[in-house]
Amino acid sequence: MTHSPTTDSRAVLAAMYTAEARYLAAGGPGTASFDLLAPCFAPDVVLHQAAALPYGGDWRGHRGMERFFRAMSDTWAEFELVAQDFLATGETSVVRTIVRARSRATGRELTFPILQTLTVRDGRITEVRPFYWDTVAVVRACTP
Repeated sequence: MTHSPTTDSRAVLAAMYTAEARYLAAGGPGTASFDLLAPCFAPDVVLHQAAALPYGGDWRGHRGMERFFRAMSDTWAEFELVAQDFLATGETSVVRTIVRARSRATGRELTFPILQTLTVRDGRITEVRPFYWDTVAVVRACTP
């Protein structure tokens, strides 16, 4: 049976965001098992974060993703996806998310958009590239 890439990608992304919510509700990094998220990501997944961010750089594979979620948890005391729009879905999908977050280091709150491109192949996410509207604002919110 052949599946439409649009349907498959959208389903994979929806499953990943649902799994991420379950992972965070179960305590997140250090408490919950990354096994909740692992099926959504290819073993060789690559996440590219802007270098200027506190969690910047390239995160590779399941272990890299696990370390990324730890770095996010170390940076943000709260990180809520307020609104999300799937702008395009296919092998490369585009998702716009409005985030409300509170810095662990400063207590400062920030609401900001992230536009992500996500590549989905064979039912798993293989690459994620988030684009932040204002990385300087994120760094300022997180810097004591």
